[in-house]
Amino acid sequence: MNIEIIIGHEMHPQQVAEFAVEAEAAGVRTLWHSNLTDGWDPFVALVPAAMATSRIKLGPLALSPYEMHPLKIAYALGSLNELSNGRGVVGLGGGGAIAAAIANVDDGVHLDFKKMRIVRGVREGAEIIYRVTSGDYFPPYRGEVFQFNRPVKTTFLKASRPQIISCSMGPQMLRMGGRIADGIQVGDVTAGRLPEVMQDIQAGLAQREYPAEDFRIGNFWAWHIYKDREKAMHEARAKLFARAEVIPPNIGLDHLLEPDEAQIVRDNFRNFIMADIDGSGEIKDVPPELVQRIIDEVCSAGDFDDIDREIERFREMERAGQTDLALRVFDDPFDSLKVIKERVIPHFS
Repeated sequence: MNIEIIIGHEMHPQQVAEFAVEAEAAGVRTLWHSNLTDGWDPFVALVPAAMATSRIKLGPLALSPYEMHPLKIAYALGSLNELSNGRGVVGLGGGGAIAAAIANVDDGVHLDFKKMRIVRGVREGAEIIYRVTSGDYFPPYRGEVFQFNRPVKTTFLKASRPQIISCSMGPQMLRMGGRIADGIQVGDVTAGRLPEVMQDIQAGLAQREYPAEDFRIGNFWAWHIYKDREKAMHEARAKLFARAEVIPPNIGLDHLLEPDEAQIVRDNFRNFIMADIDGSGEIKDVPPELVQRIIDEVCSAGDFDDIDREIERFREMERAGQTDLALRVFDDPFDSLKVIKERVIPHFS
């Protein structure tokens, strides 16, 4: 299993380049740049990193065709891929922070995936990006969700095609990703649920029309490990709202919790969000012991004495078939990278 790193959207592009250089030296496979509101554009922010490195893969995570037309994604990704000599990659999903901000949502939290035809839309998006970044002639496209009216021939693209990673969670999205993408990244999936997820991925792989070369199966995983345990737990509580296994109505809740506990989370999900917005790290009206149990399940949080426990968790993920572990670092990314370099990467390829 390879270790990848996900950074936020706050760092200046020059800092991103410095971070990428250190991550490459540490043996990190991919540096993902978060695609969030109120921050640096990931493609722009990764350009200096592309110029400063030679091996590490670089790309935005996650980008939705519902926020940026797939043709435009293809041009942006193709440009980054050229500047990095073929190291570009994109995490393509249906939702995400920006898609949520601009979509017509039912209560401010959920995207209407059924109305959006998310599986079809992401599939068409991946097809467009694949064809355009391959550099071949591509005639006008008439999809059911996405279209463009002019033929495309991207003559400026010379490097090998960038990878398209499907950011998938539900069974249909997992099967679709296995069928058409270069890999899949799930979000915060616990080691115990990975075998169930792998079944859907394998079902998609069995339906491919062309072979999967080095198909990747990754897992977005939050890293809140610091020397100061209280700092780590405060950060974990503040960011718990963003863990995919916690966001209602995700099936992860039913996997992790008793029905009455899952209902407490659903009823108070706004309080999870407010713990980050107000900076308190306190989730009101949810029992602290329940909050801690969720944290223990869906992320890595604690002090340095907890790292050995997390290594065992990661090994279980590897045994389940996971090829990449994408660790999301937060407030002190350079310090976190140092710890990951010294205490995690040596245990894995």
